[in-house]
Amino acid sequence: MQSAPAIFDRYEEVRPRFPTVPSRSQTKEISSLIDIADEASAFVFDAFGVLNVGETLIEGADLRLEQLRALECQIRILTNAASYDRDGAVAKFQKLGISVFEEEIITSRDATLPCQTPGTWGAIAAPEDEMADITCDVRRLGDDPEVYDQVSGFLFLSSSGWTNARQALLETSLLKRDRPVLIANADLVAPRDDGFSLEPGHYGHLLVDRGLKQVRFFGKPFPEVYQLVERSLPDIPADRIIMCGDTLHTDILGAIARGWRAVLVTQDGLFAGHDTDEFCAKSKLAPDWHLARI
Repeated sequence: MQSAPAIFDRYEEVRPRFPTVPSRSQTKEISSLIDIADEASAFVFDAFGVLNVGETLIEGADLRLEQLRALECQIRILTNAASYDRDGAVAKFQKLGISVFEEEIITSRDATLPCQTPGTWGAIAAPEDEMADITCDVRRLGDDPEVYDQVSGFLFLSSSGWTNARQALLETSLLKRDRPVLIANADLVAPRDDGFSLEPGHYGHLLVDRGLKQVRFFGKPFPEVYQLVERSLPDIPADRIIMCGDTLHTDILGAIARGWRAVLVTQDGLFAGHDTDEFCAKSKLAPDWHLARI
């Protein structure tokens, strides 16, 4: 599943698990977000494929955010990345060279952690994640099958260091005794400098494929993160919020489900090098606009 068509097909396969949206076919091409700035009170940006690819800033993205702020548009960055806490998210964007305020960043981790119930949770987390923002009792999962059987639920924050062997341990434990699994990043993949990485959503859907009933996904396209954005933008009508993303089934579908408008960004993300019209027609997910870069 390392090509855009294969990734698209897998998104279509699991789409019945996503929010339902009406079919759409009309889209317009624009050359810059400045072209539609007067139609927006707020722009919401996906990160990977729109602002950055891996650890590399997409040229001009930082300047565009500054221009939109100067036009009095609110800015939000809505990312499915859940590998780091809020301080880590701010530091990541600052390292990329993007001037960003803490209140402008909303992550799928923000939506996931409040949904933990009391008990001991098994955490699938990046090695460098200290998990200081997790208030529940938590045990980091590795290669010991006994730990998988002992915890009362699973918190899937990052696929960094996750292996097929560990996925098999998780699946085996859950098939013996089903428990909640909170997938804090609903993405199947993320664009990196050297290709696509498999993300927690990929592994979560494999569990659902096996018939497990307590897997819950957070992040785009699921509603909780969009609700967090809306709460941070009081009194702004839904149709004055414009989502900018590179993925039809996460960024665009989720925005349409909330009544937002949407821009598909095509040059650097999932569909880099491909004609997006084919994918839009096949999925009947047409953004309001599309452009190469923001």
